[in-house]
Amino acid sequence: MNELLWLLMLALNFAAILIVYRVFGRVGLFVWIPIATITANLQVLKTVELFGLTATLGNIVYATTFLVTDILSENYGRKDANRAVGIGFVSLVALVILMNVALLFEPHTTDFAQPHLSAIFTILPRITLASFLAYLISQYHDVWAYHFWRRRFPAERQIWIRNNLSTIVSQLIDSAIFSALAFIGVFPFSVVLEIALTTFLFKVIVAAADTPLVYLARAWKTRNIIPEHEEST
Repeated sequence: MNELLWLLMLALNFAAILIVYRVFGRVGLFVWIPIATITANLQVLKTVELFGLTATLGNIVYATTFLVTDILSENYGRKDANRAVGIGFVSLVALVILMNVALLFEPHTTDFAQPHLSAIFTILPRITLASFLAYLISQYHDVWAYHFWRRRFPAERQIWIRNNLSTIVSQLIDSAIFSALAFIGVFPFSVVLEIALTTFLFKVIVAAADTPLVYLARAWKTRNIIPEHEEST
């Protein structure tokens, strides 16, 4: 059942990205970034077994942030892709700050949510730092790498090369930084390595599966069927 749900989760994420892009254009992609970033940081708290491996949830929705920046890089350029990364980081910081301020309020005697919210949102400095650094470094690397490979493989038929080379390496950077900063010294190194490799494996699967979406997004943009919302002056 977990494996079927994982495939369903993959399909739902891909469908959501296509819908928001088709309906709202690049604005929809900007909106998806904070949705995915916040959702991933909540889902990652749940540990499951997938295909015989112990893994955390959140890998799919987090991996879609790389898909979105690749679409933005392909269709709109490096500036918009970097803007999306910044939006995701600000949303993550805002979530942590706002929820931890909320936890400072004295709960009413009838309140039932405080211990559950505290378990989810209480800042663990090491985990929070690992998450922030992994996000920033891997995401900005992805944008840089996409354009690096695009200069060398510029043809539309070569989208799969620049998409996969940039995303897979960025996913490796993300998994390595987070696992090292968050877990070395907490778990044996063999366990830390297993966590990093398992996380990376599922992200690579998502990266390979999302390549057709970049082609489709490029085709929609080329055919001028994506709405373009001009900024107000």
